Amino acid sequence: MMKNDLLLQGCRSLAGEQIDIAITDGKISAIAPHLDVEAEIVIPIDGKLVSPPFVESHIHLDSALSAGEPRANQSGTLFEGIEIWAERKQNLTLTDVKERAIETLKQQASQGVLFVRTHADVSEPSLTALQALLEVREEVKDWITVQVVAFPQDGIYGKPENEALLEKALEMGADVVGGIPHYEFTREDGVRSVHRIFELAGKYNRLIDIHCDEIDDEQSRFLEVVAACAIRAGMNSKVTASHTTAFGSYNNAYAYKLMGLLQRSQINFIANPLINITLQGRTDTYPKRRGVTRVKELWQQGLNVSLGHDCVQDPWYSLGTGSMLDVAYMAAHVCQMTGMAEIDACYDMVTTQGSRTLQLDDYGIEIGKPANLIVLDAGDRFDAIRRRATVCYVISQGKLLAQTEVPQTKWRQ
Repeated sequence: MMKNDLLLQGCRSLAGEQIDIAITDGKISAIAPHLDVEAEIVIPIDGKLVSPPFVESHIHLDSALSAGEPRANQSGTLFEGIEIWAERKQNLTLTDVKERAIETLKQQASQGVLFVRTHADVSEPSLTALQALLEVREEVKDWITVQVVAFPQDGIYGKPENEALLEKALEMGADVVGGIPHYEFTREDGVRSVHRIFELAGKYNRLIDIHCDEIDDEQSRFLEVVAACAIRAGMNSKVTASHTTAFGSYNNAYAYKLMGLLQRSQINFIANPLINITLQGRTDTYPKRRGVTRVKELWQQGLNVSLGHDCVQDPWYSLGTGSMLDVAYMAAHVCQMTGMAEIDACYDMVTTQGSRTLQLDDYGIEIGKPANLIVLDAGDRFDAIRRRATVCYVISQGKLLAQTEVPQTKWRQ
């Protein structure tokens, strides 16, 4: 009888079934209600929830863990954060970025995140942030998968050299082309930047992920440009619009028309509820806008929506631990997705729907797929989000990567 590397006994699947899972040579070799097999390591799961790992769809690892350097963001706005980062990034070194990025990845992985899409600022001639994250991507690939987005934080046309820097970043090996059309000098520059992003994606065969309409201005309408370009280029699910917070400020007549275009385009959306609810609406008195895109409505129309943390202790957000359950929990509240099916959907947005955004192959708990999975101290998706359940075991590429004990309370009268 073949001996397996790992055997997980008594798991509860997302469908509510009791299953055992055997893992051999880094892959899932068997799944059944009961497996009578030998294994090097047997882990009793005792009815806890087994799930595909969390997917972090949107984070900036180059700025993570830099909050307060060189100063705190007193206004709490997106634009002051950009100003502070413009100062901080003048002092970046490869060692600085790599140490902060790897520490953040370890925080994430210990909480069940095994797939990460990170943006790297490519607006500086040195391209230090990009080079550092490309090196990190290789150094951590045995335990976590990282995609790197070439992100022109200051705009493709914000400085004469930025367009060339973006293309150089792709030549260096960035996985995804990014952009920020609403931050360009004019609407015309913003539209031009979107077209240039699609040209570069076609030339280098890359995915696209654009910071799109991350502003409260209801006149910021670059999402329609992105969707139209996706249709014409036939790129569809290879294209992602991140943030799209202005969508929450559009009048309903325009939003209805736009939704039809989005359904045709079949592009992906990423909301970052912790950050969007914090940075947006800062110029409002009352009523104050939520600052989040129309997550529920996009989901109801069958479009792929995933969630990101965006920032972990950086110039834009001094809080954060990297927990995707925190993100899903905030989404349930701010997007008013508190029905049972809606709460389950919020969980899916940090797992399976995130995998679709990142275009991941071999994601999920199925025989023959890589053994990437997590075990949570929960009975189902709802329970996991409600309690932000402890991730007890993290198994990456068939190996036990992290184990966390469930906190125990001793009641003393």
